[in-house]
Amino acid sequence: METDRLAANRERQRALYGTPLAERVHRMTRALGVTQGTVAATLGMSPAMLSQLVGAKRVKIGDPAVLARLLLLDGRCAAGPVAPEEVPALLEEVRTASPEWPALRARPVGASRDPAVAPVGVPVRRHPATRPDPRRDPGLLAAEALRRVAGPTQLVAAAAALAATFPELAALLRRAAATR
Repeated sequence: METDRLAANRERQRALYGTPLAERVHRMTRALGVTQGTVAATLGMSPAMLSQLVGAKRVKIGDPAVLARLLLLDGRCAAGPVAPEEVPALLEEVRTASPEWPALRARPVGASRDPAVAPVGVPVRRHPATRPDPRRDPGLLAAEALRRVAGPTQLVAAAAALAATFPELAALLRRAAATR
């Protein structure tokens, strides 16, 4: 019975996140040479909660900022090897990352955060007064429309399902999930 419930929970995680969370977390711990507790602290959750998610005793990550950091860290690990000397900087960068969904696009550790230098798609912290004008940003209009028909969890799940084939649409779905 318990085995069936855990298997069902892993399948629910696969539907939500594209893969069971155990696979993502184990990939990160191996790639970075860190413990699961270190990953939990980096994401902003307790080690016990991460353990329950990895063990499929829980299915969902309730905090969108934690999910954004998880996807950011996983994306960086999947982008290629991380040199051991770069691991602390990467963990700190992810730990302090703004939960803006464009942050999910992989970029090198230590890349500039200066708006004049940062590559397209790299998050730049903006002052709250500099909100994009929806009339000039069709992506913002699309994100608003998507939020009217689906919640953040559904949007993230859809993004995970489309990421490999349609990365631009996946980015739009993530933006919709994060924008309030």
